[in-house]
Amino acid sequence: MYFANSFFFRLLVLVVAGLALAEFYRMVLPADRGREQLLAVGGGVLFVWLTAFGHSGAVLAGMSLLLLFWVTWFLFNFRDLGSVVQQLGLVHFGIFYVGLPLGLLAALGDLPWGREWVFLILLVAMASDTAAYFVGVTLGRRKLYPAISPNKSVEGAVGGLVGALLGALLAKYWFFPVLSVWECLLLAAVLGPLAQIGDLVESMLKRSCGVKDSGHLIPGHGGILDRLDSLLLLFPPVYFFALLRGFG
Repeated sequence: MYFANSFFFRLLVLVVAGLALAEFYRMVLPADRGREQLLAVGGGVLFVWLTAFGHSGAVLAGMSLLLLFWVTWFLFNFRDLGSVVQQLGLVHFGIFYVGLPLGLLAALGDLPWGREWVFLILLVAMASDTAAYFVGVTLGRRKLYPAISPNKSVEGAVGGLVGALLGALLAKYWFFPVLSVWECLLLAAVLGPLAQIGDLVESMLKRSCGVKDSGHLIPGHGGILDRLDSLLLLFPPVYFFALLRGFG
């Protein structure tokens, strides 16, 4: 990420997107929908590629083409009218849940100070996750959301927010001097909770699908989605914040 030029950075994001989309569609679509899984991954990667260029026209064109393709495909390839709407919705949800954030990540990396924005996101998310874990283990008493993630606590969530703040400030003084302190505070206040929400969202999806991990690509950790869960919701707000900040 640090040394890659724009082309190789986008290529890296496309590879990650393909792996993440494959895990997502294997998780949410029936096993006998293998052809649809493959097509959905291909369409999602195409959408990531179009979004990576940061042009609203390309994004809207990709959304329109995928909508036209999938409604037509399911019209002539449905198997059960009782589940076709659900499966059609899941195909599109994967595009927006995985494809759109990763496309904006690729676009973010191409902005001025793009690598710094990306490393800021990684540092904030990692600091939030780490602080939430250790505070939760040592001080956690009240359950945060036991129906979705029984081990998370309110105290851990507060610790995660503090960790996000420290991560943002560390980024400023380490490699991102153009950010002001108040911008770091604002970003931490938004990204810290979003990182924890992203973690809960993926836990919700896995529980709904009856799986423990999204995949088995990373031994001891699960799949790519298990590593991206706290990051996916952070890419869009940071991208648009960077544009508003005048980095576009």
